[in-house]
This record gives sequence, C-alpha cells and structure tokens, in this order.
Amino acid sequence: MNLYADFAERIRHILIRIGLPDPVNADGRLRFVVEPPREAAHGDLATNAAMVLSKDAGRKPRDLAADLAGALADDPDVASVEVAGPGFINIRLERHMFAHLLRAIVETGRDYGRSTLGGAAPINVEYVSANPTGPMHVGHCRGAVFGDALASLLAFAGYDVTREYYINDAGVQVDVLARSAFLRYREALGEDVGAIPEGLYPGDYLKPVGAALAERHGESLKALPEAEWLPLVRAFTIDAMMVMIREDLDLLAVHHDVFSSERALVSEGRNRVAEAIDDLRSRGLIYEGRLAPPKGQLPDDWEDREQTLFRSTDFGDDVDRALMKSDGTYTYFASDIAYHYDKYLRGFRLMIDVLGADHGGYVKRMQAAVKAITRGEGGLDVKLCQLVKLFRAGEPVRMSKRSGDFVTLRDVVEEVGRDAVRFMMLYRKNDAPLDFDFQKVTEQTRDNPVFYVQYAHARCSSVFRQVAEEIADLAVDSVSLKNAALDRLADEGELALIAKLGEWPRLIEAAAEAHEPHRVAFYLYDLASALHGHWNRGKEKPDLRFINAHDRELTQARLALVYATAQVLAGGLGLLGVSAPEEMR
Repeated sequence: MNLYADFAERIRHILIRIGLPDPVNADGRLRFVVEPPREAAHGDLATNAAMVLSKDAGRKPRDLAADLAGALADDPDVASVEVAGPGFINIRLERHMFAHLLRAIVETGRDYGRSTLGGAAPINVEYVSANPTGPMHVGHCRGAVFGDALASLLAFAGYDVTREYYINDAGVQVDVLARSAFLRYREALGEDVGAIPEGLYPGDYLKPVGAALAERHGESLKALPEAEWLPLVRAFTIDAMMVMIREDLDLLAVHHDVFSSERALVSEGRNRVAEAIDDLRSRGLIYEGRLAPPKGQLPDDWEDREQTLFRSTDFGDDVDRALMKSDGTYTYFASDIAYHYDKYLRGFRLMIDVLGADHGGYVKRMQAAVKAITRGEGGLDVKLCQLVKLFRAGEPVRMSKRSGDFVTLRDVVEEVGRDAVRFMMLYRKNDAPLDFDFQKVTEQTRDNPVFYVQYAHARCSSVFRQVAEEIADLAVDSVSLKNAALDRLADEGELALIAKLGEWPRLIEAAAEAHEPHRVAFYLYDLASALHGHWNRGKEKPDLRFINAHDRELTQARLALVYATAQVLAGGLGLLGVSAPEEMR
C-alpha cells in the first residue's frame, strides 16, 4: 500500500470530476505531489495540487484549494482538511487509516514498498570499473557501495537491472602494469632489481604475480624481446589483478553480472569502435578539423592539428571532441563511445555510470555521445562519487604499505567490518565529500548511524524474545498480527511510527527516480529514531510499553507495529547491503 499514491489518485479523480483536464504529464506522471507536511502538527498528508493547476483552471490557487478541500472532506477516510498559505492543502486522516496501513505492511512484509515504477525497463548500472592495475583503494570503495546499493534500489523499484564492470584493459596504463610485473618476475628469478623505477607501480601486490610468472615460464621470458613478452605478461597480470579486485569486492558483498572488456571492443572478429564512428560519420556527425585552444592552461592532450572530430556540441557539449590520436590510434573518448554503443546494442536505453570525482569533465561529452549514438533513444546519468578522507580519532590515516601509496579497500573493511563501511559510504550524498573516522563508526552511540539503525532492528527482535517469555501462548505470527485489533493503537508515538512507515513506498520511488540511495540511509535513521523515541517513552510511562501481560489484545496490536518496523528496517538495510542483526552486544 502506497498511502501517498493512493491519495494522489483520489485527488486526481476529484480534479477531473470538477472539470479540470487530467493532470498527467506526457510521461504519465502526475503534475502535483502528495507528500508529508513540513510539520507533523499540520496533518498527515499535504498537496500542492491547487497551486500547480490553478492556471489550467483559470482560478486563484486558494479558491481552487477550497473546492478541493471541500471534496476531500467528504472522503470517509479523511478526518479534516485545511487550506494553508497560498494554496497548500493539509489533510488529516481518520484513525482507522493507520490500522489499515499497518495491516497492509504486516501482510506484505519485506515486499512492502516494492514498486512497479520501472516497468521492468532494462537499465545498466556500471560501477567500480577501476583500472586493473592494483588493489582497490578506499575511493573505489565508495563507488562500489554506491553503485551496488543504487542497483538494488532500482531493482526494488521495478527496473530490470544489470550490474556491470568495465575493465580498462587497453592503453598505456596496462602496458606500465605489465612492465612492473615483469620487473617483479625478474626479481622472483633472483635478480636484484633495485629500487622500483619512477613511472612503474611500486606496490608489493605485484610480487606474487612475478612469482607466478616465474613458476609458469621459468627463464624463458627474459630471452624474448619486449614486443613478444609484453602481451603475454599483460594478459597474465590483468587476469591476476581482476582476481584480486573480485576478492576485494567480495569483502563488500559487491558482485557484478557482467564484466566488459575495453580490449574486446576491437577484437573477437569485430571492431565496435570503428562501427560507432562509421555510424556517426554516416549521419554527418564526424568531420576533419582543428580545435581551438581551450582557455587557460592547455591540457596535455590538446594538439594543434587537423584531426577527426565528433560534433558533440550538437548534443549539448562545450566543444567538439577528438576521436583519433596523432599516431592513428583511437582516443579514450572513442572507446567510451563504442562501449556505450555496445550497451545500446545490447538493449539498454537507460544507462548509469558511477565514476570518481576526477571524472567531472567526462559528463557532458559522454551524455552528448550517448544522445548521438542512440539517436536520442538512450539516456546516460553520470553519478560522481566525491573523495573519502580517512581519520582515526580525528587524525588522518597513513597510507598502506602493501599498496605503495594509498589505503586499500581491504584495509578499511578488515578493520571496521562490511556493515560500517557500506552504511557510512551511503550516509552522505554521493557528490559530497565524506570523512570516515575508524573510531566513530565503531562507537555504540546515536552519533554512529549504522549502530543506531541496526540497534533499532535488534530492539524489535528483543521484544519478540521477551514476549515469548512473558506471554508464551500469545500468537505472534504474521497472520495473527495482521488480524490483531490494530485500531487500539492510539498513542501519538504509535501513530507517528505508523506514519513514518507509511512514507517508505514514496521514499523508494523518489530515491529510485533521483538515483540517490543515500535517501534510504537517511530514512532508516529517522525510522530508527522514531522507534527509539517511542521505546524511551515507555520507560517513563509503563502503559506505553510494547508488552502488557494484562492486556493481550493491545500487546498483540503493538507487536504488529514492532513487526512492521522490523520488516522495513531489515528491508532497507538489505537494499544498502547491510545486515539486520537480531542481537547486538
């Protein structure tokens, strides 16, 4: 049951009945919203329908609001309606609606809030996609958690989600990786290689790769020219790095459906890059020309020469973009176009790329490219994850010895645990910087959001353990709880908790549409706060406690509320990839 969608439909029918056009946009979405009021004292629901539609009606917003309020007041589920300000409408529900809502939540369980918003549309979420040149670092960690939670959120909202990792296994950086591994191979054979030369990867993680190369090839690689050993060592090392990356991601419970290879775009009997460029050229979107020098400091990749350019400015970009380097090879941008063209050919019209903060310049050009290569059918949303700064008791954390120059994902997860890492990586909006303090995320206080939310679920579980001791024969299965006397829940704390549960389906759809899983984390904290707040009131007023051995009927109704709260907490934590413990010590 989506309380807000239900009343939006009721208002829609009233508007049509009083002579207004159907208030639906071309995409099928309503033009007005029904939402929680800004202040709980104003009611249970609020709508801006009169303000949004007054122009269509040719009337003042407050006059239209008065008519809407009069019609809503006749609804048997509405206790009162009030017009506020320039034309907002605040709605207070009859008490039985809270019982009806709670019954629906108990009956639906973990599926409460699941939506058909996505209409089973295929959507590709590409995230992590770290260069396979070493272990995952903490910056990758944030993108991994964000992308994984976003994919889960979209699936819960009704999309057909494919989780994808793009392996950047072509270009200069993997050749540098191969040369670094070859150095460790020589070292494994007993050669003194000295200090790692500038420009190669210095981390100890390549020592096992060098040893494995030595075991497989013996001394034979040393006798080959670089042109022959480089592709062998490169392929072997990339495979080894991807095994390491998968192991790192498994620590976070992050798993992908598809691993796509950049190198495969121009191999295996096809050349997707050439196909994409030919398609754009056939439509007059490729030309030979010169780019004007950009203002300010010249970037390293700018060249004052005639070159092959894509008309990206036709699709909203700031400048046209080069597709070929001076040596005749494709630019990274050309490969990126081909990769998204490949996604399009695989049936994806909706695409999301989760990238690091340093990819800000990538957004406009790739959105332009996707518009062009899909003939306007495809859309790309690029979500940038800002930097993570690590602290311990307020002091910056030092770098990892194993990686050489950064803190690894494994370092962080092994110290504080998967749950703390995942929740805290989602407790800020993705485009806001994040300070992660190892000490604070393990504290058992309200100031530690992951503890506070998990503790709320554990408290719910403890209530059921307690009732089994105090009223052993009380039926507490979901069917019995659904049929409990839920109309007896009348305390303001109980009703506020039910109202907060009622926001969950709306929150899911709003977060899915905005591609913002942090909203789920924020909501769970607020729900936990509502539960803890009501629990504390029970300490002061024993008659508000969830278990009352002298009133079995009321206890069963309150247990239905606890059960519903636990289902939403567990379901929300599950979307974030965080466990919902039944006990916390």
